[in-house]
Amino acid sequence: MIRPVGGPPGLPLSSLHGVRRIMPIASRDIIVSNSLGLHARPAMEFVDTANQFRCKVTVRKGGEEPYEADGKSVMQMIILAATQGTPLQIQAEGDDAEAAIDKLVELFENKFGEE
Repeated sequence: MIRPVGGPPGLPLSSLHGVRRIMPIASRDIIVSNSLGLHARPAMEFVDTANQFRCKVTVRKGGEEPYEADGKSVMQMIILAATQGTPLQIQAEGDDAEAAIDKLVELFENKFGEE
């Protein structure tokens, strides 16, 4: 009998049709507080940190010009144009989502070491 990895033992593959594995999701809302905002250097630091984890990372910008970016893409993070005071939501989906969120939020709390 063939079964997907992580599927219940003894359950035939045909009975899993349409069943999706639910991935852990974690998210936090933050405000960009460093005076230079999310320019190239902190965007690269964010992406480098996000890429240390297997989970999917998404960053949503609030405000007048909402935008959603792949947190593992430097170009998309720079395009956010997140200046000081910009509200962001960081979301991670995957087994290491909570650990990723903790590390990424820490970057913002430490103002990317700029101040």
